[in-house]
Order: sequence, then C-alpha cells, then structure tokens
Amino acid sequence: MRARLSLLVLALAQLVIALDYNIVYVALPGIGSGLGFSPHDLQWVVSAYVVATGGFLLLGGRTADLLGRRRTFVAAALVYAGSSLVGGLSQSAGVLIAVRALQGVGGSLLFPATLSLISTIYEEGPARNRALAVWGAAGAGGLCFGSLLGGVLVEAFGWPSVFFVNVPVAAAVAWAGWRLFPADGPRTGTRRFDVLGALAGTGGITLLVFVLVHAPATGWESASVLLSAALAAGLLTVFVVIELRAGDPLVPAHLFTRPGLLAAMTVTALYSATFSSLPYFLTLYFQTVRGYSAFATGLAFLVPAVVTAVGTQAGERAVARVGVRRMLAGGLVLGAAGAVVLGLALRGEGSYLPLVPGIVLIGLGQGAVWTGMWIAAAAGVPAEEQGVASGMASTTLQVGGAVGLALLVALSSGAGHGPSGDAVLTGIRAAVFAIAAGLGLGVALVLALRGPRPVPV
Repeated sequence: MRARLSLLVLALAQLVIALDYNIVYVALPGIGSGLGFSPHDLQWVVSAYVVATGGFLLLGGRTADLLGRRRTFVAAALVYAGSSLVGGLSQSAGVLIAVRALQGVGGSLLFPATLSLISTIYEEGPARNRALAVWGAAGAGGLCFGSLLGGVLVEAFGWPSVFFVNVPVAAAVAWAGWRLFPADGPRTGTRRFDVLGALAGTGGITLLVFVLVHAPATGWESASVLLSAALAAGLLTVFVVIELRAGDPLVPAHLFTRPGLLAAMTVTALYSATFSSLPYFLTLYFQTVRGYSAFATGLAFLVPAVVTAVGTQAGERAVARVGVRRMLAGGLVLGAAGAVVLGLALRGEGSYLPLVPGIVLIGLGQGAVWTGMWIAAAAGVPAEEQGVASGMASTTLQVGGAVGLALLVALSSGAGHGPSGDAVLTGIRAAVFAIAAGLGLGVALVLALRGPRPVPV
C-alpha cells in the first residue's frame, strides 16, 4: 500500500510539472494583453521556464544524489508553491518572466528527484516499467489537460488563476512526499556541488536560446545577436573545461559510456523539440485562426490528452514485447505520420473532426516514446547516480524544447505570406510539417544508435 501511495504522489508531482509547463499556453493572450507583452517577447513566458529548468537540471539531479531525494523533492515542491503564488500576483511582464524562471529552477529540482525516487523505490524490470508508465501517463496527460484546465480557469477567473491553482497542489505534494518516501541517509560531506559548472552551462544555454528567439526579428548580423552568440559559445566552452577539471564534476564522464543513457538523451531532445512544441502551434491555430475561446481551446486538447495517456501504457507493454529501441522507433513513426496527416487537415474553417486522425496518431506515438525514453535512461544506472542520470536526460529534454520551439517559431514567422489570417495558417502548417520531418529523422537516429541493453521483463 505504501508503494502505491508513493507512486500516486510521484505521479501528482509529475502532473504539477506538466501542468506548470503547459497550462500557460491558453492564458498567453490574456497575459500578453494584461501585462503589456510584445508579441515576440510573449514567447519568454514559456521559454524562461524551459531555459531555467534545462540549465539547472544537472545541478538538480546531483542535489538529489548528494543531499537526498526526499529532501530535494519536498524543497522543490515548496518552491513551486511559493513561485506560483507570486506569479498569480504579478503586475508586470518582467516580474512574471522572473517568476517563470524561478518555477523552472523548482522544476530542475523536482523532475530528477521524482525520477530518481522511482528508480530507487521500484526494482528495475516490470515493477519500475509499470511505475514509469503511470508516472508518464500523469505527465503526458498534464501536458494536454493543462490546456483544458487553463481554458476553464482563464474563462472563469482570468489568467492569474493558472498560477494560483498550483499552490495547494504543490504544497500537498510536499507534505505527502515527506510522510511517505524513505528517509534520506546522513550527508557525508565528502562530495560537493559543481555550482560554477551549473552557472556556466545555464548562462550559455540561456544566451543560445536568446539568439534563436531574437535573431529572426533583429537580424542574424546585428550586434546584439553576434555578441550573445559569442558569449554563449564562450560560456559553454568554460562549462566543458570546468567539467573536465573538476574533482567532483556535475556530470561524471563515465556516464557517457552508457549507450542506453546516450540514446535516451538523444530521444528526449528530439521529443521536446517536436512533440512538446506542437501545443504552442495548436493553441495559436485554435485561437488565432479558428477564433476559439480559451475554454473551447482547452476542450480541443481533451482528445490528445486521453490518447497520449493511452500511449504511455501501450509503450510499457510494447517494451516487454519488442524491446526499447524498436518501440521508440515505432512511436516516432506514428508521430511523424500523425503530424503529416494533421498538417494536411489544417484549414481556416471547418469542423474539428478532420483533425482527429492526425491528433490520435501523434498522441499514441508521443505517449509511447515518453515512457520508453525514461526506461532507457534509468536502465543499468547505479542507485547513487540515478539523480544525475535523470538530470542529464532531463536537460536534453528541456534544452531541446527551448531550441526546437525557437527554431519552429522562426520558421513559422517567415513562412507566412498574404493576408494576416492566411499567413498565420501557412506558418503553423509549415511548423507542423517541420515537426513531422524532425520525427522522421528521429526514426533513423534511433535505429542507427547503439541501443540500451535489454530491459528485464
């Protein structure tokens, strides 16, 4: 019973993370008008969270290993609760972006702590795979149900409600985690944090995404873009040097010899750049092109939410039958086919029904890949390094999402021609077809990579 209750709390934590990432999409128009965001800078409501999370995930994973998984989990949930409260009370664009960055730091602690708890509480094999499938269903469902919940809240209470809703849930998760999870052992004090490495990596990633977001508007040869690109390259180089020389590095070099973890990191980056970017463009399509209300937009995401949750469970069963690599390739094929079908179905008018076949294929592929890539990331990693391994795979997930969204937004903005409504639709369709191409490339990469060792079933 305690193991089941623990899994429920871990699933709720993942639901909070997914909701916090995705619930703001439907609220973006209200946030933009309410706080005076420019159309291009509004993307930072999403990107600030993604970049902060991606930059600090490695440190978050090592924190779970060194300070304790339960301590890290509880502290991160409380950061979520506090920052969400401040977010709902924000009165300026700058404050809200800072809050989203703080929420991202909370995510960088909570996500790897949650994964490492699953990987240590549940034995590798069927028990862990089932736990990851349940955890994955909560996350995948949250990514889509976040839009539905966001639509309901924005329609009834305004955009601040999408932040306030996290406060009681995150606080309850922190309390339950403290009561249910195994107590952390005493700290030995023999190992230290690689704070300089984390800061250098975060700065480099932040500047890289800044370049990708702002270069299409200011020009790739502008002074600000060139300076930011040079600083990004310098900081990332410093990060590599620090990691090579550190006595207790943020990223132990021997983890890069684990093919399963490397394959998982590749897939997580691609997953986030493609699957996770799609809600941004679907929200834009539903609200800007089709004129849906926030509530109607939320309802439109109900089908992908259910199908994606089904896909996570199907992914667990497929791993037992065909192995992780084949299952990942199959999920990416479904996603690519679904994106092509969806792109062809996007029209300026008409019913929702023609979109359903593409959405179903994408959702099944997305859910299956989500479960499989975390099974691959955890397989064969010692318990004392589950946190940093989770952080490594989670970092590529978040960075891939930030870079992928920036590139797709730039592509979408440059592809549209003609009247404003037609230009937006053309840009959205171009982004969806680019997502299909990216998923198709992922199939080839997964089949070419040396996959993880067989997962016990």
